[in-house]
Amino acid sequence: MTIYSQHAHRGKAQILATYRGVTGVVSVTITSVEDATLAAPIVDALNRISACATVPVSEWDERGGHFRSYPTDHLAALTDPAARRHLIEGAHSLWYEQTMVFLHHALADLDTAAAAVPAPVRTAISAELATEAQALRDELAEYTEGIEPPEPEKRRFWEFRSPLVVVDESGLDRRDRENLDNLERELDQTQLARAVADLRLLLDAYLRTANGEARLLIDGFEISDDPYEEGEDRYFLNVQAPMPEGKWGRTDWTVELCRWVPDSETEGDTGEPVLECARSEPPAVEGIVGLLNRSDGQAGVLATWAATAVGDALTGTAFVVTKRYEE
Repeated sequence: MTIYSQHAHRGKAQILATYRGVTGVVSVTITSVEDATLAAPIVDALNRISACATVPVSEWDERGGHFRSYPTDHLAALTDPAARRHLIEGAHSLWYEQTMVFLHHALADLDTAAAAVPAPVRTAISAELATEAQALRDELAEYTEGIEPPEPEKRRFWEFRSPLVVVDESGLDRRDRENLDNLERELDQTQLARAVADLRLLLDAYLRTANGEARLLIDGFEISDDPYEEGEDRYFLNVQAPMPEGKWGRTDWTVELCRWVPDSETEGDTGEPVLECARSEPPAVEGIVGLLNRSDGQAGVLATWAATAVGDALTGTAFVVTKRYEE
């Protein structure tokens, strides 16, 4: 329920926390670092942590036509590194679990950014996370049980469905939540757990890849890499996880290589499949990351892969072509 920013001051970069306090919206200095280059990744990670920790407890879980609260157990991970593993172990719902993957990744990014600053700065950052977690717990206790915060003068106010956070992560808004809720409708707990595991693997690969052209389509369980280059042969790549309950007939993990072709009816372009690499078992996350890093929005790499025969692997990867769509 806090927005973080940086501000140049006396030759250093201050890291600020902005929240709704007893006197209105206020900003306080958490700590300062030598320059903006050190501050930027810390601020970015703190904003993602704040959003991923706060948004789930600021919305109703409306699945099945009911109004329930989302879990709050994830707040422990803000202050206890040992609790982080639980962020990627649950199977509550597709939307909540994808948010936990984002939170897990943001905490790891904060560790990396904080490793480059002095120990007193790391201590200040840890203190801020503890303050944020406790303030949110206090607000939830007041909202659900009417328990007044122990230190009202230091209160960080929180509003249900209107938290003060920066929502940059794809997947945290209402539309994505409703889309994922629709995908898991009618799933039993075993099917839901499988769908969560597939989505978690896809998200992990997306968050690890160095491919700047990769685009995540959460409700399509897909990562797409489209170079958007002009030319006669324009290819794009899709990495697809199985859809929950086999929707759209997709029951396998599939790497799909397609070509853009002109469509006279729409006066635009239509994607036509060239080949696919399908497998029933989930690939290793390193395999997906390696594939995406190698494609990396490079039309030449995709064109080379487009000529791969059935039974052969895409060059430099472990993905074997299982089907070609003949022209």
